[in-house]
Amino acid sequence: MPTPPTGRPRRTTLAVTAACAALLAPAAPASAAELDRYVGMGDSYSSGNGAFSTNLDSACGRNTYAYPHLVARSRPNTSLDFVACQGATTGDVPGQARALSADTDYVSITIGGNDVGFANLIVNCAGSWSPTCDSAIDNTNNRIRNELPAKLDKAYAAIRAGAPNATVVVLGYGRVFGQDLGCPAAAGASPDKAVKLNAVADNLDAVTKSRAEAAGFVYKSSIRSFTGHDICAADPWVNGATWSVGDSYHPTRSGYANGFAPAVRSVIG
Repeated sequence: MPTPPTGRPRRTTLAVTAACAALLAPAAPASAAELDRYVGMGDSYSSGNGAFSTNLDSACGRNTYAYPHLVARSRPNTSLDFVACQGATTGDVPGQARALSADTDYVSITIGGNDVGFANLIVNCAGSWSPTCDSAIDNTNNRIRNELPAKLDKAYAAIRAGAPNATVVVLGYGRVFGQDLGCPAAAGASPDKAVKLNAVADNLDAVTKSRAEAAGFVYKSSIRSFTGHDICAADPWVNGATWSVGDSYHPTRSGYANGFAPAVRSVIG
């Protein structure tokens, strides 16, 4: 009796075995190409000042309580490049933009406060007797109106050039003061100064919103979300005057977790 051919059955057996092995094998981990690439840019409001921590980078004040870190940690398969740095101005954005690429999916940023002299404003208006406060407020408002728009346009153009395919979220700075000024954090603040300083925040909010939207970015204001969480509130989302100058008048850990992080997540999911 002739011997039956053996080649075809063997190939069939191998194919079936391979198919079964593929079905039973565990799923491969997500590759680097499948990660959502998120870049956290900007100044101290993005690096995490106000959280009283520099546990990621002491020179730039970056920490794990900052909203970019919180957002990335809450999103599976997200890779964070965290380049925000305290003291950054719009002129620093092109340098930070080196972290961007055509593969960047998401960008978030706060920028502009240092360009208009927020630190100088606090120095001139923090004392109970501040004869230079009004002139400092006028100077800041003039810079917001006359200098900041072009600076923001240039910074935003650098972001778009570096990340042409990214969704970009620009966050605004909130108001510091509420109706109650009777807590230690509001030391030196008068009702008149509080109204004027909150108006500065409103002006900055409006200009930043205008330029961000002109660039095709998503703008998320902090004015409304931080209302009721001012420096003297039961649950403050922003610090007032503190022993740490670098943390004064910046969001608290609650402000980052409950104000800024949800604002970003509402855009990028």
